[in-house]
Amino acid sequence: MAQYEEFTIDQGADVAIEIHLIDPTTESAKDLSAPTYAVSAKMKKTYNSDSADTVVFNGIISEPRSDGIITLSLTNTQTDTLKPGRYVYDVELSFVDSDSNTIVERVLEGRIQVTPSVTR
Repeated sequence: MAQYEEFTIDQGADVAIEIHLIDPTTESAKDLSAPTYAVSAKMKKTYNSDSADTVVFNGIISEPRSDGIITLSLTNTQTDTLKPGRYVYDVELSFVDSDSNTIVERVLEGRIQVTPSVTR
């Protein structure tokens, strides 16, 4: 089950969110190196929003991958187009298992508050 977290983003500012993943069985950093994981994260005004309203985060897995650190980012151009208010988001990890099946795990979800900018 995904963890829940709330964030605040300033409209018109660059944003970077660093996420440290822990393996619950070992209680240490989740090793994201083998199998090779990929990260995907999106936010919308509501869960039922049109796909045209979806904002896609740039998601990277930091090196070394064995440290279990993901960084999500948005540029100031992306956040400048956001309307102030609340949004929902989630973060998923995926990998291909030994049977060539894509396995997806939601690791984080929650709300994002976008605060308005005066300087535009």
